[in-house]
Amino acid sequence: MLNISSKNLGGLQCIRVEGEIDMSVSPDVRTALQNAFKKSPKGVIVDLSGVPYMDSSGIATLVEGMQWSTKERARFILVGVQEKVMNTLKLARLNELFDIHFTEDDALKSLAH
Repeated sequence: MLNISSKNLGGLQCIRVEGEIDMSVSPDVRTALQNAFKKSPKGVIVDLSGVPYMDSSGIATLVEGMQWSTKERARFILVGVQEKVMNTLKLARLNELFDIHFTEDDALKSLAH
């Protein structure tokens, strides 16, 4: 079962996703990302610390979020990426394209510089 929550963090929208992301739930993640970009012109932080597994549809949804951020000139940051998800990102070499931090605090500190 997927759980998605959101909050405002220093002018950024933070989306926390918990559960496995696969083809059946990736549209829900996509909708949450779209709504977050509507609420925050500064950017979106996606907390994946509660996501143990993500298939290609979930990866495609994150890529779409990154594309929206580029179009909107906003930040798109992933935090708390678990090992299996990180390995998937590394296989596709997407770990080099995404702005990835360990925690929300790390992400916010990086924005201050």
